[in-house]
Amino acid sequence: MRVAALYDIHGNLPALEAVLAEVRLTGVDLVLIGGDVLPGPMPGETLDALLDLEIPARFIVGNGEAAVLAERPGAEGTTLPEKVRETLRWTAGQLLPAHETWILGWPRTLRVEIPGLGETLFCHATPRSDTEIFTRQTPEDRLAPAFAGVDATLVVCGHTHMQLDRKVGAIRVVNAGSVGMPFGRPGADWLLLGPGVELRHTAYDLPRAAARIRATSYPEAAEFADRDILSPRSESEMLELFARAELR
Repeated sequence: MRVAALYDIHGNLPALEAVLAEVRLTGVDLVLIGGDVLPGPMPGETLDALLDLEIPARFIVGNGEAAVLAERPGAEGTTLPEKVRETLRWTAGQLLPAHETWILGWPRTLRVEIPGLGETLFCHATPRSDTEIFTRQTPEDRLAPAFAGVDATLVVCGHTHMQLDRKVGAIRVVNAGSVGMPFGRPGADWLLLGPGVELRHTAYDLPRAAARIRATSYPEAAEFADRDILSPRSESEMLELFARAELR
């Protein structure tokens, strides 16, 4: 079995389309969507593209989906800043009831046996949390409690939008990176598993994608097009920023 792991799409449909075109050429048996399909500028269209996928697909929920669904009419809401909540409310307003029902059924983690890699645990951030932050620079002693009791040989995660491949004790931990909002070089990052581990990067037509995003009514469309598609923040910048918020 070969698995394509796609994380942190964030409603960037042009990036997803490019990655899926490449995924189809690899002959994978399963597409694993690792959370944070939402929020983003083309949420309904992105979910529909995944619903229509002809390759078997499985999904786990991320903190992004949880935040969006918390902003539905009648939901409890969050304590996030108002500008962030505006974006979440807009995203929630683009979803159909069938989308919401589908997302509510996504689990927090999944396990898949992959030949050559063994038992693989998929989570969004860490096995115990969908919001914890760590990077390739996080000291192992800080990370160990988050992976305590995990009996998988490989853990695949996302959340920080930067690819990595490191060890935590005896466990190999790989971050798939972000399809829709990568930090570092522009494009789309994802992961191909089986029989080895391949950190993949897909180039696509960035100016055209940015134009498609700007044409939406997303509250942060221009910022998303400029900052997240055309000129992503550098890995060094984000490593410095995440160092202030990572596991202690």
